[in-house]
Amino acid sequence: MTFPALPLLTRRLAACPPAFLEAPRWEGSGSLNVAALVYDTLDFMGGPPAATTALAPYLGPLEKMEKPSTAQERLRLTALACWLLNDSFFRDRPDLAPAAEEFLRSGWGELPSILKARDAVAVPERREELARRLLKALDLRPEGETPAQAEDRLGALDSVELRRVMEASRQAQERAKSVLEAMRKKAAQEAAAQYGRE
Repeated sequence: MTFPALPLLTRRLAACPPAFLEAPRWEGSGSLNVAALVYDTLDFMGGPPAATTALAPYLGPLEKMEKPSTAQERLRLTALACWLLNDSFFRDRPDLAPAAEEFLRSGWGELPSILKARDAVAVPERREELARRLLKALDLRPEGETPAQAEDRLGALDSVELRRVMEASRQAQERAKSVLEAMRKKAAQEAAAQYGRE
């Protein structure tokens, strides 16, 4: 089995046309038609064109609870993934089309609330993360890497996991600060009590 060269994918992302970062067409505004991009991408891959009902996730929020800003970033990230999937490595690969459609539709998880699409083009680590996420969803890995190496590198770049670690660290610091403050208060009370007895 052949695997794609990661540097080619990250360079492709860096060269992404600005139109892919435009405001997504959604609820009567925006210029980027993500549904059309998804349809064309799957068609180019040789997979079955998405049914009109299957294009609904690319036309607005996934659910009523999704924030508009998160929905817009999800749609922009989806457009970037379509740009990657239009690389010659993925074109005419009907075997990859079902996994690609699944990733485009529901493979984002918390990422759109953390990663801005502009960063996925401008920041090298975020370009690599997006390319690696796509490869993992397609059950591929970068050329020259073992599955373990690919998994480790994606884990090191994972924006969602990094945010969790930072949040856990912030909470631990807050707890330590609370404990220290409680210890200071107790020491002050004990000193005051001792002073009062003398």
